[in-house]
Amino acid sequence: MQGLAILVVDDEPLARRRAVRLAQQLPWVGQVSQVGNVAQAIDWLANSVCHIILLDIRMPGGSGFDLLRHLPEPSPAVVFVTAFNDQALRAFDAHAVDYVTKPIETGRFQTAMERARAAAEQAGNADRIRELEEVVANLRATGDSARPHVAELWVRASGEYVRIKPESISHVGAERDYVRIHAEGQSYLYNENLATLERLLPAQQFLRIHRSTMVRIDAVERVKSGQFHSLIAVLNDGAELRVGRTYTAAIRARLARRD
Repeated sequence: MQGLAILVVDDEPLARRRAVRLAQQLPWVGQVSQVGNVAQAIDWLANSVCHIILLDIRMPGGSGFDLLRHLPEPSPAVVFVTAFNDQALRAFDAHAVDYVTKPIETGRFQTAMERARAAAEQAGNADRIRELEEVVANLRATGDSARPHVAELWVRASGEYVRIKPESISHVGAERDYVRIHAEGQSYLYNENLATLERLLPAQQFLRIHRSTMVRIDAVERVKSGQFHSLIAVLNDGAELRVGRTYTAAIRARLARRD
């Protein structure tokens, strides 16, 4: 894996600049971005690819540990960089790959970054294997357009059941063992996994664009370029969804047929 994307999260501008400068000196590092607090980091991660996070602990508005609950999948490798050495045990309990104290010593920083690089590459390989396994499964199921599908879904919301027609759905995202259905400006948690819902919905109308995302083809307004040669599907409700690497060819082909 080349050109890994790094995010520095620290409320101290001088500390951020030093971490950015040290990271940029490593030949395998690509884009290095920086934010000043947890809220900014959450927003940044929602729209950008990140392989390694250099994370301060004590910051106004939320600690570095608060950010861990909002990491995307696959999770970036986390290196805590902090002036406080009393949080190391908690950091490793949170599955950080390393813990560096300020002021940052160059050799120690490089060691931590090499560990983070190894963790990021391992996660990336595992992610690619999972995506390829799903591609194989999807290919085996391709061509069975006559399979039965539901004309409507009934979803429990606020103590009642709501009827959702497939043509009203813009996209579906996996949430652990469930899915979140987005339809007509609302979202609903549905008690099935994405693979099951994919079998229920009409194959000619819906397309898997990521291992955790499925879209209705007619809801796709355009496809634009993202970071690191990735693609972003822009839907007519304004949602922007990343296309998985192994799904890129499939979405190009389906959208071309739509035209």
